[in-house]
Amino acid sequence: MNAEKNSGDSISANIGDVTERSQVAVGKGITQTQSYSATPVVTAEDRAQLQQMFEELKATIEQEVAATEKEKALERVDELQQAVTAKEPDLTTMEYVRNWFGKNVPSAASAVVDFIVHPLVAKFVAAGGKALAATFRERFGG
Repeated sequence: MNAEKNSGDSISANIGDVTERSQVAVGKGITQTQSYSATPVVTAEDRAQLQQMFEELKATIEQEVAATEKEKALERVDELQQAVTAKEPDLTTMEYVRNWFGKNVPSAASAVVDFIVHPLVAKFVAAGGKALAATFRERFGG
């Protein structure tokens, strides 16, 4: 038993406080990597840019949608705006608006889809948390 005890490396460790993002490894030939992505912070500049994007989308609706559907289409854009800018963005409403345009106003559907999948909209969603961002990617791609 003594020969066995002296034949290999001796490894011991004393581990103190470990935080949520800590990594601990004890052994030989260990390689560790750690990645962490912070929840993005939505700035005042982001909010202003998003507002400009909504104004541009509404202008597109005004130009491309027939008068009979224009009021309803603009109401859906208002719903989309509330959904995107909520403290926790409402993906169900975003999906509903996308589908509504696809079904009722296909001429403007691509503009709405382009809006929803825009990186700035994704940033607003990601600010709502990792789980919400993952669901957004599942529903809308990207």
